[in-house]
Amino acid sequence: MKPLYLASGSPRRRELLTQIGVSFTAIGADIDETPLDHETPSAYVERLARGKAEAGRRALDAGMDGCVLGADTAVVLDGRILGKPVDQADSMTMLLSLSGREHDVLTAIAILDGQRCESRVVRSRVRFRSITEQEAAAYWASGEPRDKAGGYGIQGLGAVFVAGLEGSYSAVVGLPLCETAELLGHFGIPCWQTLSAR
Repeated sequence: MKPLYLASGSPRRRELLTQIGVSFTAIGADIDETPLDHETPSAYVERLARGKAEAGRRALDAGMDGCVLGADTAVVLDGRILGKPVDQADSMTMLLSLSGREHDVLTAIAILDGQRCESRVVRSRVRFRSITEQEAAAYWASGEPRDKAGGYGIQGLGAVFVAGLEGSYSAVVGLPLCETAELLGHFGIPCWQTLSAR
């Protein structure tokens, strides 16, 4: 079985891969995440996932074999990508724009082994309850929104805003586990590895 490298600094993605019993090594993969002109949100997240996998592959020492998994998540409202908030005002504007509405969360995954690259884009629909300005300010003060796409984390304190979810919970967190397991299988990397090690 080829070793797997996760090209991500996200602790949430590491936790999710560990959850399904996959052994991996986390590596860095910094790329330019600026959207291209006229690029759709779906094309954007898929390009970034593939770009991170490619950057991770380049970071490996020459002669190292293995598969690299890249992923990217975007929160999309009215066709517009909401990135990570730059400051409190930006965070509050994002949250209040999501308040009482539905939005899409797109997560792309890509696996690269040097010969081929396969990718998937998973779309989930999230519905927020109404959020007050005081709640948005208190949420910013918690520190959680600072590094989150769309300014919230469904797996943390931001869960209180989520009134409904249609799609993949793990994809909204940052890694769609069903689709990830399927792609890993295409590259001969099984889930539940830790079970057979017992």
